[in-house]
Amino acid sequence: MISEIKIPGLSIKYDGELPNRQLVLVGGGRQPSKNWLKDVAKDRTIWCIDHGVDICHELGLVPDFLLGDFDSCNADSLHWAEDKSAIIEEFEVHKDFTDTQAAIRYAREDEAFCILTGALGKRFDHTYSTIFSFGNSGAKGCIADERETICFLRDDESLTFTPQTAPKAISLLPITPMVSGVNTHGLHWELNDAELTQTNPYAISNMTADDTTAHHTTAESPKSNAFTVSVKKGILAVYLCWKE
Repeated sequence: MISEIKIPGLSIKYDGELPNRQLVLVGGGRQPSKNWLKDVAKDRTIWCIDHGVDICHELGLVPDFLLGDFDSCNADSLHWAEDKSAIIEEFEVHKDFTDTQAAIRYAREDEAFCILTGALGKRFDHTYSTIFSFGNSGAKGCIADERETICFLRDDESLTFTPQTAPKAISLLPITPMVSGVNTHGLHWELNDAELTQTNPYAISNMTADDTTAHHTTAESPKSNAFTVSVKKGILAVYLCWKE
């Protein structure tokens, strides 16, 4: 049974079983560093979303599947993917869903754990759509690059995060109008059976407990950045930021 996902710089442990199949979805937003992407793609299946095929082409990371309306990717990259026998699904440019929404839906139907990268850091409307679409999709997974990671908890779930280096900020963001029974362990400001709402998203810019007491650590009690978040009801995004 798989219950832990490791991406560069971060381990995420779930309290339940995860899908064996793991996908890396490479989108057309802010591109991850080349080393980070090559590392996260090891032994995982790659899907490209439109412009995401360009960085995969540059790095020689061959996708199994490529989807989008292809209004922003390089024609040479598209032809390269075709030559490498990638399955390609093309959408109309004018449609009532985004390419990323379609990719998340397909990953959910494929019953795969989805690591979505190249999805942050550009237009706010796309970021907003991606975060809420992912959170409400029911898909297991995260949005991540070397700067930021977003994971999702749903009813009666618990996640334990073990980052190699302490994040600059850890924030809890409600995806549903209300999230109840929120508990944390290992953060500087803890929550105990808290209620978080979209109208008052106050659980922002927390930090790990050990990060605030680093000068007290010893060889016998080494510093740990691990922390746990759990919810009773609702959908909660856990946001970690290392670099703005």
